[in-house]
Amino acid sequence: MKFISWNVNGIRACLTKGFMDFFNKEDADIFCLQETKVQAGQVELELNGYHQYWNYAEKKGYSGTAIFTKKEPLSVSYGLGIEEHDKEGRVITLEFEDFYFITVYTPNSKTELERLDYRMVWEDEFR
Repeated sequence: MKFISWNVNGIRACLTKGFMDFFNKEDADIFCLQETKVQAGQVELELNGYHQYWNYAEKKGYSGTAIFTKKEPLSVSYGLGIEEHDKEGRVITLEFEDFYFITVYTPNSKTELERLDYRMVWEDEFR
């Protein structure tokens, strides 16, 4: 199987720079994105043969993840199940018959480590 993971730093901008050409050329079984920076309805992708799963941040233009998969998973879950962390759309988990596939966009500690305490809590609770 072929997996691709890409931090796009904004899918809308990426779409204007050849994203669909790359996506189609690579023909991955599972293609995941981090830092999509969109809300529901802001982007409509025609990905023939793929199931699409998006996890949006509550804050507009921030964070977010997506997974596109050729094979439909048995189940899909969004986030960690912890409200404090799940507002940022950072995790999607797909369950397949033989494995789980997870895309994660880990929080940044920011300049001068202003968000380091949150990052450490997030990592502990992610594990």
